Amino acid sequence: MRDTAQALKIFNARLPTSADQRLNLLVENGFFVAKLSSDAEKSAATLDLQGKLLLPGLIETHIHLDKACILSRCDLHAGTVHEAVEQTRQAKLAFTEQDIYQRGASVLDKAIVQGTTHMRTHVELDPQIGLQGFNAVRRLQKDYAWAITLEICVFPQEGMLNNPGTEALLRQALEQGAEVLGGCPYTDSSPLGQIERLFEMAVEYDCCLDFHLDFDLSPEEMTLPKVIEYTQQFGRQGRVTVGHVTKLSALPREQVVALGKQMAAAGVSITSLPATDLFLTGREHFHNRPRGLAPLACLDVCGVTCSLSSNNIANPFTPYGDASLVRQANLFANVSQLATEAELLRCLAWISTESARLLRLENYGLTPGCRADFVVFNAVNAAAVVAEITPPLMGFKAGKKTFERPDVKIFTEESGNNAA
Repeated sequence: MRDTAQALKIFNARLPTSADQRLNLLVENGFFVAKLSSDAEKSAATLDLQGKLLLPGLIETHIHLDKACILSRCDLHAGTVHEAVEQTRQAKLAFTEQDIYQRGASVLDKAIVQGTTHMRTHVELDPQIGLQGFNAVRRLQKDYAWAITLEICVFPQEGMLNNPGTEALLRQALEQGAEVLGGCPYTDSSPLGQIERLFEMAVEYDCCLDFHLDFDLSPEEMTLPKVIEYTQQFGRQGRVTVGHVTKLSALPREQVVALGKQMAAAGVSITSLPATDLFLTGREHFHNRPRGLAPLACLDVCGVTCSLSSNNIANPFTPYGDASLVRQANLFANVSQLATEAELLRCLAWISTESARLLRLENYGLTPGCRADFVVFNAVNAAAVVAEITPPLMGFKAGKKTFERPDVKIFTEESGNNAA
C-alpha cells in the first residue's frame, strides 16, 4: 500500500548540490516546506535516508505510449524511418482503445520504478486511428496521476496537409484536453506548409509546439531555420521544442553554433532521442558509421534548453528500452564522449532540471515551495548516477511513496545462505 501521509520529515539526505553534507527536508501537503505546521508536526511520518542521494523526479519529455510494445506484431528488415512508419501503420489496423491503454500502462509501470515523475507523451492522430490513442492516453493520464504527471501532445505522424481529416482530429483533441500540438513535417507532402499551419493553430489554441524534425543525416533541406523564423514571427518564444534534429550532426561546429545561438534567442528547445536516433540513422554506412546524435553539449553552451528522452519502447522505431532515463543519459554520454563530472551532470540535467525548463514546469526542485516529487539513489554523487546507470531505490510523488526497490543481496560461500 502506498504511503498516504500528508507530512513527511526526511533525515540525512544528500543533495546533488551538497554531496558531502547530510540535510533534513520537510514535506507538507505535497510540497517541500521550510517549517511544518503544528498539526503536521504531530502526525508527520519520518524517512531516514542514511546519507543516500536525493534528486528531483526525472522527466521524460518525448515518448510514444500509444505505439509502445508492438515489436512482436512487426517484421523488421531495413531498420529505416520509412519502414518504421509503414510497419506501425499496419500494426495500427488492429489497435483498440483497451489495447493501447494496456500497452501504455506497462510502460508507465516501468517508468515509475525508474524514477520518472513527469512525462510528455506524443499521440498519433489520423483518420485510420481516429481518437482511440488519445482516449486511451487520457484514461492513463487520470489513472496514473498518483505517480506521473502526464502531458499529452497530439500530432500527425502520417502527414497532415496530405491526409484529409487529420486537422479536424487535432482540433478535436485540443478541445478535449490535449495540452500540446506536435508536428512531423518530413512525412507531409508539404513539410514547410505543415509547419506554418501548425504555428497558426498553436496561436489559435494558445498551446506549445513540439516537432519531430530533420530526422536524417543529410545537411540539405533542413527545416529548423524555418521553425526558428516562425517561432519569432508567431510570438511563440519559449514554447517550441524540436525533437531528433539529427541533421545537426552533419554540420560543422561553426554552423551548429550559429544555429544554436538563433535557437536560444528564439526560445526553441531541443530533445535528443539517442536509442532511436542511433538505431535508425547511418545504416547506409558499413564503415566509419556516424553517430548521428544532435550535439547537445554544443547547443547547451549556446544557451539552448536541451533534454534527453526515450522516444519509443519496443517498437519498429526503437526495439529496446526499459523506460530508464538514466540509461538514456548514459547512452548519450557514452556515444557523445562526455565523461567529466561536469559533463555527466549536464546529462543528468537533461533528464531533470533542464527537462523541467523545457516542459515549463512550475515548482520543480528540492527547495521550499517546490512540489515534493523526488527520487532516492545509492550513489556517491549525482554524476555517478549517470556513469553507473544507478537504479533508483525509491520514489515519491507529492510526498507520497510510489515505489521502493528491495536491496540486492549477494550470497557468498562464507555466508552459508546459498540454496542447495
